[in-house]
Amino acid sequence: MDGTTLWLTAKLAFLTTGILLVLCIPLAYAMHLWKSRWRVIPETLVSLPLVLPPTVLGFYLLIAFSPASALGSWLNETVGIHMAFSFEGLLLASVIYSLPFMFQPVYAGFNQLDPSQRESALLMGKSEWTILKRVLLPAIRPSLITASVLTWAHTLGEFGVVLMVGGNIPGETRVISIAIFDEVEALNYSVAHGYSAVLLGVSFLILLGVYLFNHQQHRRRLI
Repeated sequence: MDGTTLWLTAKLAFLTTGILLVLCIPLAYAMHLWKSRWRVIPETLVSLPLVLPPTVLGFYLLIAFSPASALGSWLNETVGIHMAFSFEGLLLASVIYSLPFMFQPVYAGFNQLDPSQRESALLMGKSEWTILKRVLLPAIRPSLITASVLTWAHTLGEFGVVLMVGGNIPGETRVISIAIFDEVEALNYSVAHGYSAVLLGVSFLILLGVYLFNHQQHRRRLI
């Protein structure tokens, strides 16, 4: 197995999870506070990657990042970043594709809270930022952990979007899912098994840890 491929996969998963955690907490909180019938539109947009085929999403992202497009041209000329078939483009595509896996658990966590928690803090003169940081986020910690793990695990197994946007460049965009496909095509089943075993083992241990944590939290609430 190629250590660079393993490192690149872990790097992509951790960066995607970190970026989405920072983005989805305020997004989910804002959506939680927004009591409007039009809320269904952004909810649908955020959840779209759940039902959209990865190749379709990857195709449109590839077109958007292309130097021939306005966005791709601006990024290339102004920022000096070539998004298509690069790690930066791969990261952005991964963030977009994994967005609902982070957003949905966090959003559900906010919606399950007792409204009196926020209302009491507001009556005490606390700001929205203080309420979010010191009251609500600790209350939805299990949801944050679940969302982070789901996002991390989902990123590890991405294939269609990764292949469409990042291609298969060793040391740059070749992650484990692509490596497994390559090794199977080359009939190198032993190497493919090694990569697959790593993903299987890591995914099982991470999910086991989440279930044990949630079970422990549930027992504490019952005591």
